[in-house]
Amino acid sequence: MSILILGIFALLACSSDNESDGNTNPPMDSTSYNISSILSKFDNVSGVSYTVNGDFVEFTSNGLPDHGSPYWEAGNPMYEAYNGNNPNWHQNPNTIMTQNIVFRIPLNPSEAANKQATSLGPIGISVNGVPFYNQYAGPNNQPLTNEIDSFDQYLGHPQNTGQYHYHIEPLFLTDALGKTAFLGLLADGFPVYGPQENGGTITSADLDDYHGHVSVTPEFPDGIYHYHITADDPYINGNGYFGTPGNISQ
Repeated sequence: MSILILGIFALLACSSDNESDGNTNPPMDSTSYNISSILSKFDNVSGVSYTVNGDFVEFTSNGLPDHGSPYWEAGNPMYEAYNGNNPNWHQNPNTIMTQNIVFRIPLNPSEAANKQATSLGPIGISVNGVPFYNQYAGPNNQPLTNEIDSFDQYLGHPQNTGQYHYHIEPLFLTDALGKTAFLGLLADGFPVYGPQENGGTITSADLDDYHGHVSVTPEFPDGIYHYHITADDPYINGNGYFGTPGNISQ
């Protein structure tokens, strides 16, 4: 009898262990969203067009900012001398040039089973057509510590082919639209919002490893996973895309 009782306890223990192991790997969230309603935010944006093609929306952008910058060529009516508040600011040698960037983004984003790291170069499109970049400087994924000092008064700058971009909060957009505003889409289809929500300022500690979370937004009253721009590293995106990215070509 004692041997039988010990055997039952051993069986229960094994069953309990297996259940515990399962709980350490909860099932992936299979929620799928639809971002079609937000596409109108890109209507009538100079230099930006889009078409819906099956399960994807394809944006084409010339990448030019709709605001002044010291990085416009001398004589350009958009030229604006640096008037920001960074005492260490210095201008890099590049100038803003017209681009041809195509962002193919899923209309029904959902969490990816296998997360992909973001790469150097464009990782998404802002509402004025300027690309978002990740938290690293090229060519070898260096911290932005030094590169930040070359960001203009709206916190963007061009790289060596003249592609203007934002690594951190695009001040022109948040000043114009508000700190809680929808600011664009990453390549996986999930929206990017400003650094405030529900009356408070968001930090990276409030977000997951991919720099996002699920909550209600004005554009998605039923809630959606979305990224937030924060003042601290990684600024726009964390350890990769939450969803499966489409393609970006240029």
